Amino acid sequence: MMPRKFALLFASLTLCLSSAACASTPENIDSEKAAIEVEVVTSGLQHPWGMAFLPDGRMLVTERTGKLRIVDTDGNKSAPLSGLPEVLVKNQGGLLDVAIDPMFSENQRVYFSFSEPVSGTQKSSTAVASAILEENGLSEVQIIFSARPKIDTGHHFGSRLVFDREGALFITLGDRGSQRHGAQQLDVHYGKVVRVLPNGKVPADNPYTKDDNVLSDIWSYGHRNIQGAALHPQTGELWTHEHGPQGGDEINIAEATKNYGWPEITYGEEYGGGEIGDTEQAGMEQPLHYWVPSIAPSGMAFYTARAFSDWQGNLLVGSLKFRQLVRLELSDDNKVTHEERIDIGQRVRDVRQGPDGAVYLLTDHPDGQILRLTPGK
Repeated sequence: MMPRKFALLFASLTLCLSSAACASTPENIDSEKAAIEVEVVTSGLQHPWGMAFLPDGRMLVTERTGKLRIVDTDGNKSAPLSGLPEVLVKNQGGLLDVAIDPMFSENQRVYFSFSEPVSGTQKSSTAVASAILEENGLSEVQIIFSARPKIDTGHHFGSRLVFDREGALFITLGDRGSQRHGAQQLDVHYGKVVRVLPNGKVPADNPYTKDDNVLSDIWSYGHRNIQGAALHPQTGELWTHEHGPQGGDEINIAEATKNYGWPEITYGEEYGGGEIGDTEQAGMEQPLHYWVPSIAPSGMAFYTARAFSDWQGNLLVGSLKFRQLVRLELSDDNKVTHEERIDIGQRVRDVRQGPDGAVYLLTDHPDGQILRLTPGK
């Protein structure tokens, strides 16, 4: 039997490895272009995954374990909101991203993505629902998108939600891990960006609406697992980043009908070594930027506020693997001209610019936190 003092030490070490309890997030950071103060807005979130700001400054926050909460500006967390549909929490699956309707002030409608189960099985796929946000829960919940086919695996669900300037909703999807070659097939949703209207219907200007051999909601394809997406503040184009395998995380501009190559081209390799495909082929897009080794990117935002004046126009990306905020400077022709790695000390799952100009981060831990980054004095 393990002596009690060693058992307690083992339990303590296990907690440190699995939670934010022993994370070493600094209170002050000296970055290249700004002194940064780091404030813990709230903690006690179970693997938080996505957040969205409400017009009054409060935050909607998802926990992968299947809970949706409201966090106020003082960091107070609501009880889990009622009314969510059944969520299959398995491996990487669960309650994922959240977004508010562009007309939220008039309709109080919100959207969230999750791993949708098939009753009585372990099969699932990424789905998106809309609902009316009430004070303590959700009403009028409607499933507006359900990826197909559903399969029994708990990996690579995507999934970020971004409204474009026309009010249509981009949904990013993963290849589900075991279905990598489906990313090149246009009759399944694996490894795609799709575009739908807020009611789930397909926009008339989608690129494949007149092709009976292609799912009409598909926008772009050849993706592996997109966990970061944002509209460019000037052009309105959808920028995405996706996980590579071992190496080869990518940033792309997801354009209609474009093929981003997975798994035919990649700068990564099989886990444990071994080639997957080429690094380039005719008819397949090259990434704007890629990482070898992988940083495990998640969450992404363009910074446009004045608080960090020297960051304006920069792209901010969270890193799960290296526990960093990655700041990318961009040229007018969409080239990454400089990269800075800012150590946060925790796995960064989501990145958002707040209405106050601060940068907000979600940390992916059993005791996850919301961090607020502001300029240091």
